[in-house]
Amino acid sequence: MATLLMLVIFCGFVGLGIPDSMFGASWPAIYSDFQIPISYANFVTIILSIGTIVSSFLSGQINSRFSAVSVSVVSTLLTAIGLFGFSVSNNLWFLCLCAVPLGLGAGAIDSALNHFVALHYSASAMNFLHCSYGVGVTVGPLIMSMAISNVGWRRGYLAVFFIQLVITLILILSTPLWKRVGGSTEQTESSQDLMRLSETAKLPGLGFVLLMFFTSCGIEFTCGHWGSTFLVEAKHLSKEAAARMVTLYYVGITTGRFLSGILATKISPRRIVQIGLLCVLGAIGLLFLPGSVLLSGAGLFLVGLGNGPIFPNLVHLTPQFFGERASASVMGIQFASANTGILLVPMLFGFLTKSFGLELLPYYLLLFFIPLAVSFCKTNKKRNVS
Repeated sequence: MATLLMLVIFCGFVGLGIPDSMFGASWPAIYSDFQIPISYANFVTIILSIGTIVSSFLSGQINSRFSAVSVSVVSTLLTAIGLFGFSVSNNLWFLCLCAVPLGLGAGAIDSALNHFVALHYSASAMNFLHCSYGVGVTVGPLIMSMAISNVGWRRGYLAVFFIQLVITLILILSTPLWKRVGGSTEQTESSQDLMRLSETAKLPGLGFVLLMFFTSCGIEFTCGHWGSTFLVEAKHLSKEAAARMVTLYYVGITTGRFLSGILATKISPRRIVQIGLLCVLGAIGLLFLPGSVLLSGAGLFLVGLGNGPIFPNLVHLTPQFFGERASASVMGIQFASANTGILLVPMLFGFLTKSFGLELLPYYLLLFFIPLAVSFCKTNKKRNVS
């Protein structure tokens, strides 16, 4: 039963990943269709991220009052509603409106499934959970590239709307499995057992950990949102070819998390993060090289390969960094910090492209990689985590 439920949860995370990668792949077609500036993508991503941040901050209270399967069903349905709105949109403002349920749904299901897996499954399962997210973000650009080539970007969003409906139905039918695996703990601990926010904020080293989540997710989503546009504007690739090429980035994320799930039984999460950081540094170096589209594709792949395992392994390290009692409260703040990075880092890049162009991307990634690496070194030195 536990294995079957794990497969259902993986489906939920695949569904979470597909919409996250579609917007970046579709944006070159959308801004051309709407005849608006490239940087207007920020309006949509800001709303998506604010919705995710809000639901992340509320995740402790939500998960203490409702079962994980209930939160997952409602959240997946919200994302389906947002995707359908994207598929019928004719202007930027309607896209922004539809981004509200899409962001709220994504944040809620993310926290609910992460919490459930942390309670009832192993560290390897956590890595494979995020690997399934990588499968989703890999499939998203593939669907969108085929749609742009044949039937238009709106039909791509419509196709994913139907996928989300199927996943919602699977989650509903799986309700008995959640009760059997979760038992009496399927609903999380009550809100009075959670550490207060004021108490959590005083934990030593919390700032460094939050900075890691902020920068790692900022790097991930900057590449996801702007990678396709970077290839179009800076490398002069066609929109369809760029949407296909950026799929390599999501393949990298998926591969990195899959390998991390296998390696988690043999080497420590700390070592996996260290290897990932070295991989990201080399990837950024490739993006600095001029000319070759293939080198840029390889660079994006390696950014995904190295950065992909960092998030799930930092999540797994949370109890070691702060203790089991504090970990539940810290988890919500970490997700909020991650989603703040998802909001601000790609948005700032969009604004900077007005003055510096898309060629700025590797310099920008390096700017956020440095504090990520320094924060990890500082945290390990203070906590002596193995």
